Amino acid sequence: MNTLFWLQTGACGGESLAVLSADSPSLEQLFSAHDIELLWHPSLSHASMREHDAIFERIVSGSQKLDILCVEGSIVTAPRGTGLYDSYQGRARMDMAKELAQQAGVVVAMGTCAAFGGVHAATPNPGDCIGLQYHREQPGGLFASDWRSRQGLPVINISGCPAHPHAMTQTLAWLATGLPLQLDEFNRPKAFFNTMVHQGCTRNEYHEYDIEETAPGGLACLFFNLGCQGPMTQAVCNSDLWNGTSSKTRAGVPCFGCTSPSFPRDIDLFSTEKIGDIPLRLPLGVERARYMAYKNLAHLAAPARVKDKQMDS
Repeated sequence: MNTLFWLQTGACGGESLAVLSADSPSLEQLFSAHDIELLWHPSLSHASMREHDAIFERIVSGSQKLDILCVEGSIVTAPRGTGLYDSYQGRARMDMAKELAQQAGVVVAMGTCAAFGGVHAATPNPGDCIGLQYHREQPGGLFASDWRSRQGLPVINISGCPAHPHAMTQTLAWLATGLPLQLDEFNRPKAFFNTMVHQGCTRNEYHEYDIEETAPGGLACLFFNLGCQGPMTQAVCNSDLWNGTSSKTRAGVPCFGCTSPSFPRDIDLFSTEKIGDIPLRLPLGVERARYMAYKNLAHLAAPARVKDKQMDS
């Protein structure tokens, strides 16, 4: 039996809400089929906070085994490194996370805030917020870059704002069953961060022919004018649809790149930075000169139905 404690820090509950919509496995299946005992969750546990305090103390003292620690929300270190802007009964949650992590078999950052700092760490960052083992793109957050859990693992980062439900439940299932977990350069599970949001996007044909939208809600590409980060963002949003139904781009909203360490960008999320007509950031692995030459030719060759933004029947 694997034990799991879920700690909320930095004023975030997005992952707690998102994980309720998981169905492969669902949260119920995760606990019943993968031998996980939920010691505490701030929204799902029905016990009193007195019991929360007792569980916490038993874990810290070593009398209660803790296999998986999930942390949701950024780590608030203000004021002046004390973390007391985010505290519980006079104890900084920053310190609570440290004490629990010392006992945990593995630590999982649920969401971009816990992983990299996220929204709370954006400029001007009044709470001096950081992630568990990263501060934005830089290694080293609450824990040094060489920190390892009791099982010898770095903090596993399941980024997203919120994180994808299946990225959360499937990762926890793999950890509980002891299956090997391959991580990328930001310690994210590769299974969920090795493809682009652009892959599976219903707007790909418009992107290839450089047919663009200037306002959200239309059918054409959102990359050239509306700041879509889909071609640069690693996530499964368009290959494993949210609630099995949709995604931001399918709903006519640009991808904001919320799984990236640099999220949110310090510019208008609905605009594309350009020099002239050329976007400053291009899809990963693409050479600028060849890309723009190809796009100019493709735009001229676009079929009439694509130029007219008509669905292909």
